[in-house]
Amino acid sequence: MIRLAIIGYGKIARDQHLPALTNHGGYQLKAVVTRSGGAPEGVCCFADTAAMLEAMKGEIDAVTISTPPEPRYDIARQCLDAGLDMLLEKPPTTTIGQIQELAAECEKAGRVLFTTWHSQFAAAVEQARDALAGKRIAAMRVCWHEDVNKYHPGQDWVWDAGGFGVFDPGINALSIAVKIVPGKLILDDAMLRVPANRQQPIVAKLKLSSPIADGPIDATFDWCPTSEDEWTITVQPAGAPELVLRHGGSEIEIGGQVHAPTGPGEYPGIYAEFANLVAERRSHVDYEPLRIVADAFMTADREQAPTFEWRSAPSSRV
Repeated sequence: MIRLAIIGYGKIARDQHLPALTNHGGYQLKAVVTRSGGAPEGVCCFADTAAMLEAMKGEIDAVTISTPPEPRYDIARQCLDAGLDMLLEKPPTTTIGQIQELAAECEKAGRVLFTTWHSQFAAAVEQARDALAGKRIAAMRVCWHEDVNKYHPGQDWVWDAGGFGVFDPGINALSIAVKIVPGKLILDDAMLRVPANRQQPIVAKLKLSSPIADGPIDATFDWCPTSEDEWTITVQPAGAPELVLRHGGSEIEIGGQVHAPTGPGEYPGIYAEFANLVAERRSHVDYEPLRIVADAFMTADREQAPTFEWRSAPSSRV
């Protein structure tokens, strides 16, 4: 039994992490860290990480860190110093240097580090990976369009430095792409549209290539689409039927035929994998999706978008 604490007990933790770890059966939730209260019955609640680590010394084995990205590295270092294994929500940190250093320190200390990309565990993603294995890509298109007012209502941190803007959901698409494409993805060109009153993009358009791709790999991320939400990846393998992942990787269509997904789903898959990693004393660290986003921020042309204002009052994720 893994005795666990969740640091950042907001909506994602309540709606996704808690049911997944509870249903797994191999975890005991001992504590949560949140400024807004609302801990499950019988679970200790703390306002900050340091207080939790001090009070729960010897009573927890691991932590899930599901705060917004910016403080995640500092929190992880505190937990590492406390001798704990760690599951990090996506993206694991805000910079590649941070996750590289954290991975090296965890290896030296013998701690398990799991950089989760929850969309990689969506029910149909493994099927897509298997279907594309050994194939060349003739063309690929990623469309990740959703209304920020619906999914991040009033959460100003998404627009701040380290908040990632439209890449907060867009990096989920990139995590699936690096999982299913049998070759490294290279950013060739990027355009970011940034609201005049914000620091992070509301629209991003990427052009990528790969040694195994003969045609274009295009990705568009839009936080204020004029049409319905869409989370779709369309791949045309050379000499094979078109493959489409829909609804964030939960549905798969090959050659126009819908196939039943076989995976356990995002957060059940994450907690099953973390239990395996802890049992085997093995880390899994992947920062390829973060690398593509970092390349985009470094090289993109920028356009100014109109000012952005929320349709609802600011709220907190944690």
